[in-house]
Amino acid sequence: MLTVGHWRLHADWHRIELTPRPRRSCPDCRGAGGWWVGGVNPEMEACGCWADRPELRVRLLPAPAWPDEPPF
Repeated sequence: MLTVGHWRLHADWHRIELTPRPRRSCPDCRGAGGWWVGGVNPEMEACGCWADRPELRVRLLPAPAWPDEPPF
């Protein structure tokens, strides 16, 4: 996994993914990625600095299977 700027890159045999990360310069969350919403059951609300950006994914095709028998 590689982190560059506001993106995290993950690559393996099956896919290449770019996922957004919270921005440290965000005035709302200050890089935390969200904040806790109070109440009886507090929940984490995601900040728009990363939650509104799409995740980019490229699926890689598997290599074709080798035949068990010779072609002739």
